[in-house]
Amino acid sequence: MLRSGQILTGTIAYLDESSNGILMVGKDKVFVRHVLAKEKVKVKIQKRLKEGYSANVIEILQKDKERIKPVCGIYERCGSCHLMHVSVQGQKHQKLSYLQKLCAKNKQLHIKAEEIATMKHPYHYRNKMIIGFQKDKQGKLQAGFYEEFSHHIIPYEQCLLHPEICDAILHTITTLMIKLRIEPYDEDKRRGLLRHVVIRYGMVSKQIMVVLVINQQIFPARKAFVQELLKKHPQITTIVQNVNTRKTSIVLGEQERILYGPGYIEDTLCGLQFRISAKSFYQINHEQCEVLYKKGMELLQLTGKETVLDAYCGIGTIGMYAAQFAKQVIGVELNKDAVEDAKNNAKLNQIRNIRFVCDDAGKFMQKMAAKKERLDVVILDPPRSGSSEAFIRSVATIRPKKVLYISCNPQTQLRDLQLFQKYGYVGDVLYGVDMFPNTFHVESIVLMTRKEK
Repeated sequence: MLRSGQILTGTIAYLDESSNGILMVGKDKVFVRHVLAKEKVKVKIQKRLKEGYSANVIEILQKDKERIKPVCGIYERCGSCHLMHVSVQGQKHQKLSYLQKLCAKNKQLHIKAEEIATMKHPYHYRNKMIIGFQKDKQGKLQAGFYEEFSHHIIPYEQCLLHPEICDAILHTITTLMIKLRIEPYDEDKRRGLLRHVVIRYGMVSKQIMVVLVINQQIFPARKAFVQELLKKHPQITTIVQNVNTRKTSIVLGEQERILYGPGYIEDTLCGLQFRISAKSFYQINHEQCEVLYKKGMELLQLTGKETVLDAYCGIGTIGMYAAQFAKQVIGVELNKDAVEDAKNNAKLNQIRNIRFVCDDAGKFMQKMAAKKERLDVVILDPPRSGSSEAFIRSVATIRPKKVLYISCNPQTQLRDLQLFQKYGYVGDVLYGVDMFPNTFHVESIVLMTRKEK
């Protein structure tokens, strides 16, 4: 049995799906962050885990050729990035290798991962930022990110994944909190006003939304706060107050109040205009989202005669892009606010061959099948948990020729592909898009076609 504080030297056997290095000590697994496979390391055991032990790196004794010096001063402590110690080429190799291993593990699918699209300059790409607040032991206000596996805030000056203007706004907000005596929310005592600040940024439009998530209905010093924030940053498009009084790790609450501007921002994606509200789902990386959607249309090869269903459609981004190449598109989404946003976005772009329905996509397809209506293509981009057998069974009932599956979690995607295969849909190539550079996450996309028995 290993003990806390014990010093070990060894070679990293492999990386797990979260890019933790695995150092084997007999039958025990030691999980080490910020290392690469085959590197020789000296580590210090931190604590016992359910699956083994965690350890911190003391020294890299033998470095991999793809190792680089992280350009972020808080990288070792912050839990937001995982691969800033790896070159762009190294990250590409690591993520492609991950997809290939997943495909090999699911050998009954006969699918392979062939490529991954990466960013040349993998910084300042995030169009949505979430910042938390705490006071340290000396009572000093801190704004920053949560340390990995904890509720402790790591303060920061500049994040290399954020647009620079967004960090400048955050620093002004912190200054105003001190000046106006606005207390940060304490999740243990359930006291304090400001829980989080969410900033959304239009990469093309340069419009900025600031969302102030507070713990009560009344916002003391609201007018002074808004006036001074706008005086310092007149480029802010809109400021929204969101109320979240629940004991939860979910950032946004249900109630909103517009404090300044229209309550939304607009941005351009794939040549289309989109209104983005505080709760809208919008892909975090604008540049790579365009790569992803263009890859999807390249795979589908639409002729202009197809009826397409966009399941889990959100505010309608990929459905409206597909509408340019199809006869008609139906977007289906359970979230009522998202459906309203999608309808407004269709009007904004004067797209007349798309309609949006607030419903469960699986049930909607069952209703279509009962009316003997047909679909040629289904596009789905579900949450990280993946789709469900009920949904996949509904796809099989309506019998589209093609299914395009986009995922932010290749593990659940490949699990779902096994169910699709059971119902007669197969894909042969999984493509990766690095939507989240400097982290271990990767987006993947696959085209499936119906095989007649």
